[in-house]
Amino acid sequence: MKKILLGCVLAILGSAAHAEGIPLFNVDCPGNIPVSADQGGPVFINGKPAQTKTVNERYFEAKGAGITVSISVEDDDSVVVTYTGKQGASGLCTSVDD
Repeated sequence: MKKILLGCVLAILGSAAHAEGIPLFNVDCPGNIPVSADQGGPVFINGKPAQTKTVNERYFEAKGAGITVSISVEDDDSVVVTYTGKQGASGLCTSVDD
């Protein structure tokens, strides 16, 4: 039981470490899927924390709620977010004005 608990704690800490470098953003993806993140993470999909992976310092992926969100930081520091959902659904997410 202690090994399982330790494994869970390490997994949570590991996924939090992957969130470093994620920019602040708030977007809506097609199908009314809200996706947001604070600076440094975590990423939220439909209001729930997503598993986040750093691909490189300017590209991240987050998975949750049956979709994968790709987060790209462009050379001008703008953020482009796309998603891939169930049954091949995909699209460009649009920024939400506060």
